[in-house]
Amino acid sequence: MAEAKGRLTRIALEGVSLHRLSALQEADRDQAVADLQAENAFYPTAHPDLQSIVHLSIRDGRLIFDIRDETDAPVLAVGLAMSPFKMLLKDYQMLLDSYAHAIAEGREAKIQAIDMGRRGLHNEGATLMAARLEGKVEIDFPTARRLFTLVCALHQKL
Repeated sequence: MAEAKGRLTRIALEGVSLHRLSALQEADRDQAVADLQAENAFYPTAHPDLQSIVHLSIRDGRLIFDIRDETDAPVLAVGLAMSPFKMLLKDYQMLLDSYAHAIAEGREAKIQAIDMGRRGLHNEGATLMAARLEGKVEIDFPTARRLFTLVCALHQKL
C-alpha cells in the first residue's frame, strides 16, 4: 500500500476571541500556523491524498474542523465536544497568567519552569486531540500539538 500524501495546505481560524489575544498567545498562534503550513500530517481517513484547507472554529460548545479540498469546496466536517479539553484549556489559561506575572517580576527561573509546564500541557492536549480525531482524521503528534495551540487561541474568554 502506498503512503498517504494528504496534508493540510492552509488553515483558517474563525472566532471573535482571536482579536483579544495577548502578545504571547498571538506569537504562539502565528508560530503554530507557520509550522503547520511548513510541515504536517493531516487528512480525513476516507481521503488519504487530500490536500486540504481547514476552517477551524468553536461553535455551540464544539470544535469544528470544516475540511475542504484545494478549491475550498466542502469535503467533511468533524465536530468534537469541547468538554474533554476543558481542564487543559483552563490550566493553559492559568499558565499564561502566571507567565505574564513572572515576566512582569523578571523572574527568569519561574519563566523557564512555566514554559516547561506549558510544553507539557501542549503535549497532553496533542494526545487528546489525536485520540478525539481517531477514525475520522489521520494526524501525527506534531500536527496535533500545533492544532491544540490553535484551539487554545480560539477558546480565549472575551
